[in-house]
Order: sequence, then C-alpha cells, then structure tokens
Amino acid sequence: MEKLVELEILGLSSNHSQSGSFTLVMGEVEGSRRLPIVIGMFEAQAIAIEIEKIIPNRPMTHDLFKSFANSFNFEIDKIVISDMKEGVFYAKIQCHNESSEIEIDSRPSDAIAIAVRFDSPVYCSEKVMSEASIEFSEEEKKEEKTSSKSESQKSSSKKESSLKDFSLDKLNQMLEKAITNEDYEKAARIRDEINKRN
Repeated sequence: MEKLVELEILGLSSNHSQSGSFTLVMGEVEGSRRLPIVIGMFEAQAIAIEIEKIIPNRPMTHDLFKSFANSFNFEIDKIVISDMKEGVFYAKIQCHNESSEIEIDSRPSDAIAIAVRFDSPVYCSEKVMSEASIEFSEEEKKEEKTSSKSESQKSSSKKESSLKDFSLDKLNQMLEKAITNEDYEKAARIRDEINKRN
C-alpha cells in the first residue's frame, strides 16, 4: 500500500496570476513540505465559511452533501489526494456505513470542503507530495508565520477601525446583509467585531 502523508490547511489566498481563483496551501503535519493547490472561488468560499463557522442562510453544495451522507449514515473516513496528471490533482473520498465501504472520485477542492465539514483527516500520496510539494526550511517557516501575522494584522486593523465606528445594532444588520449577499469574508470580519464587544 502506498505511503500517505497527513496534511492540514495552512491558508487560503487569492491567486494574482489567475483572477477568480485561489491558492489553498496544505502543510505536512509531521514535516516541512507545503502543497499549494489552485482552486475556484466557490470552493474557496465553501472551505472558508466552514473554517470560520459561518452558517449560510441556505445550505451550500457541500452542506447538502453532508446532510445527504448523514441521512444514509455514511461516515467520511478520510480524504486522499491520490494522483496528479499534467498539473491537475485528483482526490478520493473514503467513506463507509454499516453495510459498505465506498471510495468516491472527487476534485481535491470539493473533497477538502467536505473534510472540514466532517472533521475528517486529509492525506496525500507520497508520490504526489514528492512531485508537487515545496520544501520549507525552519527559517522560512518562522518568516512565513511572522509575515502572515503582520499582513493579517495590517489588513484587519484597517478594516476593524472602520467596523469599530458602527453600533452593535448596525453591525448585526450588516452581518445579516453580508450573509444574504453571500459575502462570507465580510461576514466573518463583522462577526469577529461583534464577538469582541460581547
């Protein structure tokens, strides 16, 4: 059986080279390699809102998948990024119920959006990791942490200063509007500001 490497989500950033796409950065749990995967806006949003624990006013496709799986007592065992051909990643969702074990082909972005909903582990085959991952030294890891912190502090302090000017009632109205418009990134910022005050 092929060796599998466990991964965790490290970050999600908009992709400057391809507009409307995002880069999902997966990191090796027991190591220093990074696996960047380019994903679409919808999948990025689906992953982000689950990580941020925002409840959309209507179930998204991946929430629907979860309800469907739960209705038939299916458990998700793990997600495996199994292959890469011509720069395209392939994944499998491994799941079971009382009577059967099933493996479902999936795009990695959908599989990971499902994994975060089921709290399932994500793995990658060693073959794909050796072909597609980027090695990070300890120095780079430290730099990455400090630079991402300072960047997020810069951007969030700018956005927070504008949110601080609103009353709690107004923030709640804005939160509702952001969820209705399905602008989950904005909803997350507003929600954080409301939580600070409660």
